[in-house]
This record gives sequence, C-alpha cells and structure tokens, in this order.
Amino acid sequence: MSLTGGVLAAAPALPGAAGSAVRGLLGATARTGALTAGGSGDEPPVTIPRDPAREAARRELSKRMYHENDPGLIQRALNAFWDWLGHLLDTAAAATPGGALGLLVVVLFAVAVLAALWWRLGTPRRPPVSTATLFDDRPRSAAEHRAAAEAHAAQGHWNQAVQERMRAIVRSLEERTLLDVRPGRTADEAADEAGRTLPAFTDRLRLSARQFDDVTYGGRRSDEQTYQRIAELDHDLEHSRPDLTNSTASTAHSTGQGAAQ
Repeated sequence: MSLTGGVLAAAPALPGAAGSAVRGLLGATARTGALTAGGSGDEPPVTIPRDPAREAARRELSKRMYHENDPGLIQRALNAFWDWLGHLLDTAAAATPGGALGLLVVVLFAVAVLAALWWRLGTPRRPPVSTATLFDDRPRSAAEHRAAAEAHAAQGHWNQAVQERMRAIVRSLEERTLLDVRPGRTADEAADEAGRTLPAFTDRLRLSARQFDDVTYGGRRSDEQTYQRIAELDHDLEHSRPDLTNSTASTAHSTGQGAAQ
C-alpha cells in the first residue's frame, strides 16, 4: 500500500460536507498517484506525505462553507450544560445504592422533608416594621428635623425628607408636652398616642406613620406628593389645640381598667 493510501485510511470520519470534501481531496490525490505509478516505469509514483495531507485537510475544513450550520455560542453553552448535568446525574446515580431508582427515592424523600418543615414552621415572616424606633441616638429639636427635611426635599431626596418631617412632627408634639418623651417610641405608637389628644388628626397621623415605615423599613420609594402631605400635617398640628377632655377621659378609662384588673 502506498503512503497515500495510508493517509486515506488514517483520515478521521468527518460529518457532512466536510468529510466528503476531505475524502474527495485525498481520493483525488490517491488516484493521481496511482495513474502516475501505472504510467511510465521510468518515473516514481506521486505521493503526498502524512503531514502535508493533514495540512491540506485543515485548510479545506477552515473554509466558511463547512461552518454555516455550526451551532451558535448560546447553543454550544446549552449543550455543554446539559452534558455536564447528565454526567452529574450519572455520577450520582452510580454512587447511590439502587442506581437511578435509588437517586429518585432520595430526591423524593428530601422534597417530602422540606415540605413537612415548610408546613410545620410556615412561611418565614419579617418582623413587623413598626418595631424599630423612630429616632436615632442623637436627640434633635423639631426645628432641626424640619430644616433637615427641607434640605433633603430641595435635593429631591424624598425618602429622607419624609423621615425627617415625621420626626419633626413627633418631636414638636413632645416639645408641646402633648406626648411624653420616650426614646423607644415607634411612629405607629406616636400616631396612636397623639390621636387621643388630637382626634381630628388621627387618620392623617396614622397615614404619615405608615408612610414613614414604608420608606424606612419597607424598602419603598417616596415622592414629592407624600412629603407635601406630611409637611402640611406638620403645619396644621402646629396651629392646633389639643382635646384635653378626650385625653383625660382616655387616661382615666385606662387607669380604671388597670385598677379593676
């Protein structure tokens, strides 16, 4: 067998047009060598060594016509992922007693355990947002909170403006002795307590407290309209008169209930 025949035998099996082209190229070379060898006895047969033949095949396969139907980058990535997943599952099945059936039993058991824990413990819940305190560690006056609120509003920082304006409202009520000074008070508690003394503002106070909680602990974004409503409430509260009769009655009622108990 000639060296060309050896190259033909050693050429890899290539799919589609690429394989046909390489086999045709090498076959033509082999036929040329055979014809030359059978022609004149004075001339040596024409053969192509292995390395040049391999280089010729590489150049042929690098043509664009053989790669028009190649899968794209995403498809190649998906194929690699599915191959990896299949290998992983095969490895897990081989390591599990009972093979694939044993792996399925283990997975179903794990799902059943997780479902039982979920049913027993329930959905994880975040603690109530109103449990956090209204003020930070550094005490400031109502005027300072208002100035800070206006500065944030001028820059369009509505979350911070809403926070500072609600703090100004509560601090102002404390400065007017309509609320006792209590560092651990929440916005909801301040709204409920202030509503007893200022019943006409109960709904607006509770709405402002809820908006304070939303932007401070609920991750929501505020806007100019929300800030203006709280600023108007602050202004109206400054010019309001407390209902001391309602406040005294509520306090007496609470005291009577405590004594009865």
